[in-house]
Amino acid sequence: MTPDTPTLAVWKFASCDGCQLSLLDCEDELLALAGAVRIAHFTEMTRAHIDGPYDLSLVEGSITTAEDAERILAIRAASRRLITIGACATSGGVQALRNLAEEGEFVSAVYAHPEYVSSLSTSTPISAHVPVDFELNGCPIDRRQLLEVITASLVGRRPVIPDHTVCQQCKGRGAVCVLVAHGTPCLGPVTRAGCGALCPSVGRGCYGCFGPVGGANTSALARELLSQGMAPVDASRLFSTFYSGNEVFARQSVTLRARATTGEGE
Repeated sequence: MTPDTPTLAVWKFASCDGCQLSLLDCEDELLALAGAVRIAHFTEMTRAHIDGPYDLSLVEGSITTAEDAERILAIRAASRRLITIGACATSGGVQALRNLAEEGEFVSAVYAHPEYVSSLSTSTPISAHVPVDFELNGCPIDRRQLLEVITASLVGRRPVIPDHTVCQQCKGRGAVCVLVAHGTPCLGPVTRAGCGALCPSVGRGCYGCFGPVGGANTSALARELLSQGMAPVDASRLFSTFYSGNEVFARQSVTLRARATTGEGE
């Protein structure tokens, strides 16, 4: 290592650590990466810590506490480039389901003593608090895409990440469309590619693990789901999972919930 060796830091906020594990799963590629950068902070891998500034920071997890809201400001100030990885960091994650409920409704249902829990009323993405240079989606992220993002950032180019749908990946694999052929609820038409169409390839519908694709027509998909007999409340839940905090999916979920409340479409 030389003084000019780029520094890489990996930070965790509210999350399950799955996206950090995707980096560790790179195995041989990680060894090569470790030889090209100085890993300054990555608690999933080592207790060693080097103070900033950092050439590149990868951030996993959403902002759910006042302390985290302060900490991300310090990390952004110490980072030349900051990239968010995963559904939690890019949209608020599964924990953003609480954004759709009354404040304190879930915590009082889950914890015996909610008065001991100190958190914000919402779970928000990193971009809601600081400028972000790039967002890598997925729950968890794809390790090949992660390596592309890191490599591109270190050499100063924009990452080449696909922005087409899971449906296109299904076509590429020659998989039968579960929505058309079997009436299986599937978010593939509105979900960003990245998983290799894993679920549809084994006869299951897409759950939207990589978030909405650019220009996603969720209303058209919702109409199709309802026309096949799916109840509005169930369709609403389909849009409220990994990317429940994403504006596109959240808006469609709320619209369907409203239909369920009025009984329309039942």
